[in-house]
Amino acid sequence: MIYLDNAATSWPKPEAVYQAMDNFMRHTGANPGRSAHQLSIEAGRIIYETRESLSMLFGIGDPMRIVFTSNATEALNVVIRGLLHPGDHVITSSMEHNSVMRPLRHMEKLGVEVTVVKCSSEGFLNPHDVEQAVGPHTRLVILNHASNVVGTLLPVAEVGQITRRRGVLLMIDAAQTMGCYPVDVEEMHIDLLAFSGHKGLYGPQGTGGLYIRKGIESSIEPLKYGGTGSRSEHEYQPDFLPDKYESGTPNTVGLAGLGAGVRFVLEQGVNEIQKREQVLTRSIIDGLKAIPGVTIYGDSDPRKRVAVVSFNISGLIPSEVAMQLEEYHQIMCRPGLHCSPIAHKTLGTFPQGTIRLSPGYFTSDDDIEGTLEAVRRIIATKARF
Repeated sequence: MIYLDNAATSWPKPEAVYQAMDNFMRHTGANPGRSAHQLSIEAGRIIYETRESLSMLFGIGDPMRIVFTSNATEALNVVIRGLLHPGDHVITSSMEHNSVMRPLRHMEKLGVEVTVVKCSSEGFLNPHDVEQAVGPHTRLVILNHASNVVGTLLPVAEVGQITRRRGVLLMIDAAQTMGCYPVDVEEMHIDLLAFSGHKGLYGPQGTGGLYIRKGIESSIEPLKYGGTGSRSEHEYQPDFLPDKYESGTPNTVGLAGLGAGVRFVLEQGVNEIQKREQVLTRSIIDGLKAIPGVTIYGDSDPRKRVAVVSFNISGLIPSEVAMQLEEYHQIMCRPGLHCSPIAHKTLGTFPQGTIRLSPGYFTSDDDIEGTLEAVRRIIATKARF
């Protein structure tokens, strides 16, 4: 089997991830912060060490500024629904995932003004267009760091300079870049960062988080309220991080796995992972370009994108191609709109979508060559009929 769906969730995981989760379930298993016995303390230590590893990866000085969520979507909802109020203005791009667009459209119904800045047909965003859209009521600019459809990198650092100068908050959806592309929240002027744990960080599904720059938490209401294991004598939600946003029993076994995944990334080095994925992306793009009848979307330079490649075959719908790739060649990919209809409208691939290939650090050169050969065979079979 060839797995090329890492943009949805990375697989396989490093062996250390499996071991960390198994070890927690067998030897710790307790609820962190809810008791004073040694197993509860050990569970709390595991979670804190995961925060520390993430803070090293993000360039964050205080690990307690990282809030754990069930995924990047929850992190985005915490900010979008907790920060914005009727009369506020928010700016986003035309390459966003529905985890941004759907909560924004919900807030629009409640009186929040939403401006969608148009990207190019390759998925690039002009920072000047963002600055032109800033108005007197602009509260937030929210962008993905890299498109989940074509991998295009948006100019986060440049937009960050604009938002910091204009007194506007910048939130980045880093679901596709964490672990495989360098991110420094201070250098990039990022105020809020949503991340997924189960993609480039190699954690299990059901993990993710949110970075909140100091002072901003006073303006963001929690998405949920409840027990935190702290200040239990009060009936009101704590106002400090991370407890303000972490009500309920955490996914400690998942965070144990996430911690192991992040440590794997730190050990390998983000730059080395990025280089490897760029090589794989170049091989896919060059190989597909040489096949008649294939259309590739996005920029051809792997330095301007992450390891996500979308393509179509003339005369075949994406779902049909994906079905043949799996049924006859055991290749796992993702066809369709990828939960990003606005991005496909920008690219001109709506409503049919594309076939998306997303290799990862564990993808081999043989996997890529096998996939390219499978595409050639699909086209050859189509030609015979």
